[in-house]
Amino acid sequence: MLVPNTAQQIIKDKVVVNDDWTILRLTEEQTPDSVVIPEGKIIVPLKVWQAQRDSLQGRKELGVWFASDERPEALKDELKNTPAPFQVIAVDFPKFADGRGYSIAYNLRARLGYTGELRAVGDVLRDQLFYMQRVGFNAFAVRADKDIHDALKGLTDFSEKYQTSWDEKNPLFRRARRSAVVQD
Repeated sequence: MLVPNTAQQIIKDKVVVNDDWTILRLTEEQTPDSVVIPEGKIIVPLKVWQAQRDSLQGRKELGVWFASDERPEALKDELKNTPAPFQVIAVDFPKFADGRGYSIAYNLRARLGYTGELRAVGDVLRDQLFYMQRVGFNAFAVRADKDIHDALKGLTDFSEKYQTSWDEKNPLFRRARRSAVVQD
């Protein structure tokens, strides 16, 4: 089953842009090895990529998405190639409280060296965007019932970052200049 981005827009690199990608989600009747992948900009499930790798490898407009229970190391060999075979990698957040996607994103960036578009999809809300950005996401498909322009403000909710992460390699105490206090 093809699931077009119902919002028709995403946040990418801190700007609201039109989204021309379609996410493929399997129905109960479909299997990863038998589903037919239509032409166009399609983001397929990881299991479909693994089952149909040979026939999909040559496609220019292809993305892959991870379910929250899948491991980014599944693409380790593909991500060694330059350029990577995917224009976009998406991570599904099936519900707001499921934080496993943060680890997937961080590992794709920090451990596997993925530098392309990394998109959060699913139950994505404004409250999450700042933290998603910190672990490496640069694109966000905000839940369709939410205002994307309001969600965009979530990327700047906080002015300072205390901890290290993908986007800040030094903790605040290493970045802050302090002057010595002289006591009499």
